[in-house]
Amino acid sequence: MNRAQPHRPHRSFEDLVTEGASVPTEGWDFSWFEGRATEARPSWGYAVSMAERLGRAGAALDVQTGGGEVLDFALARAPKRPPLTVATEGWPPNVAKATALLRPRSVAVVAVPEDDPLPFADGAFDLVVSRHPVRPHWDEIARVLQPGGTYFAQHVGPGSVFELVEHFLGPQPDDVRGARHPDRERADAEAAGLDVVDLRAERLRMEFHDIGAVVHFLRKVVWMVPGFTVEAYEPQLRALHERIRAAGPFVAHSTRHLFEARKRETHADRA
Repeated sequence: MNRAQPHRPHRSFEDLVTEGASVPTEGWDFSWFEGRATEARPSWGYAVSMAERLGRAGAALDVQTGGGEVLDFALARAPKRPPLTVATEGWPPNVAKATALLRPRSVAVVAVPEDDPLPFADGAFDLVVSRHPVRPHWDEIARVLQPGGTYFAQHVGPGSVFELVEHFLGPQPDDVRGARHPDRERADAEAAGLDVVDLRAERLRMEFHDIGAVVHFLRKVVWMVPGFTVEAYEPQLRALHERIRAAGPFVAHSTRHLFEARKRETHADRA
């Protein structure tokens, strides 16, 4: 999300909601939010760091690539491109978008439902990357990595944007708030045969400047309020609209963590 413009003419609830409900949601391009919502960026600069690692890779896999925008950005800035780059995506509109975007860079996009095994041979890649996977499937990531290969990803952390989630769903139990915790993910990665070499977490300020931005965000990031529709949540939307009109931007906080891990080499690998 980009820098917000501080002064906007007042628009009706109906007008804003209709606009937010009509904007296409394919891909991970957030440029529509310019002037309407902001989100601070993590200090580590994930896409630029991904580009550096792609420049050293022989065979790279981007898991859950969305519309391919992050991979496209990183490949454009990589010192050199890997001889082989493949991406997976599960949502059909994003598969089509990513294929069109990445084909000119000779990237094959493979349609794979997010919970299915990865359709690649053991040890096929020396680099696996992912930005905001719905959930990391550690056993599959470890399986397709070569011994000594790297998993480099930016994950959504626990309780991300829960100020907004709980406005619509009410207080969430501790197990829901604690899901995606980096300590738990570290343990799961290590159990799958990966050694975590870097793990950093940040909490980042977000602002929503109008209710149309909230509607579009919840339609785009569908796991925040599962089954969200304007009709089902109209009372909460109206209340939030009035709150923004009276008090200014609605403030929430995203959580992100940078994850880098390497697949362990066994004695047989070194022999």
